[in-house]
Amino acid sequence: MDVILAGLRAAAEPTRLRLLNLLAQGDLTVTELTQILGQSQPRVSRHLKLMCEAGLLDRFPEGAWVFYRLAAKGQGAVLARHLLDLLPPDDQVLTLDQQRLAATRITRAERAQDYFRDNASRWDQIRSLHVDEAEVETALQGAFAGHSIRELVDMGTGTGRVLEVLGPRAERAVGIDLSREMLAVARANLERAGLHNCMVRQGDITQLPLPAASADAVTIHQVLHYAVEPGLLVAEAARVLEPGGCLAIVDFAPHDQETLRDQHAHRRLGFADAEVEHWLKAAGLHPGSVTHLPGKPLTVVVWTAHKPLKTTGATA
Repeated sequence: MDVILAGLRAAAEPTRLRLLNLLAQGDLTVTELTQILGQSQPRVSRHLKLMCEAGLLDRFPEGAWVFYRLAAKGQGAVLARHLLDLLPPDDQVLTLDQQRLAATRITRAERAQDYFRDNASRWDQIRSLHVDEAEVETALQGAFAGHSIRELVDMGTGTGRVLEVLGPRAERAVGIDLSREMLAVARANLERAGLHNCMVRQGDITQLPLPAASADAVTIHQVLHYAVEPGLLVAEAARVLEPGGCLAIVDFAPHDQETLRDQHAHRRLGFADAEVEHWLKAAGLHPGSVTHLPGKPLTVVVWTAHKPLKTTGATA
């Protein structure tokens, strides 16, 4: 009862209800919220602090920025959603907030597109060397066929494409990446796709900001070839994977394209099946199916694995 009362007190103010309504639709910074609401930053920050303390909102630092979002779990999250259901859809103030939110998203998308355009040649050159991405995405979806996804984690999410592909099948999904520029692109892509169940967070994928056994699906898409110790990333994926959960790794088979090392910072020129299998087993995972998608000259491989269910000791 105390949690509910605290949540009601924290939400019982016009600006805070407006904030709840906005943050139910995705991540926003204090600066973006002040622009939408037309209020001072100290005032907005004070409202956000109270609602975070009451469990209505989640707070995610990202470098010098802080993103806020409607709480994903807990009694505060349930209460927040009940309150949102009570808001009148034709309220003039909320309608104006929506218009300003749309303008903010357009600005964010334009900035993200500028970055992507400036770096597009980097990805276009690599894409030209391997199989069509539609085939890769079909194989990735197949890796989770028959598996209902509750919590998806995409390690090194980049532009968020894996979240776009698998997000519609997941209850919740989070992409982790260290690059703020990439996260800006990913946020714009997810907003355009209307995937409100997906979010992205800044973090080091060698030490994911997630508890152990917190996801039932993990993906590592075209990331291992950048890693100093790829096996450590596989072990970190295994840590956050719950028993019975599935892991899918997408990367290149061994190749001799030295230009990718010289011009695109690839540390490894692909991986043999036996090498990936070794990392999976060392991390306590059971290797599954392997799909090879030949290209010219690069072959893309999708390796799968699952975390064994915990077994109880035999009883006499």
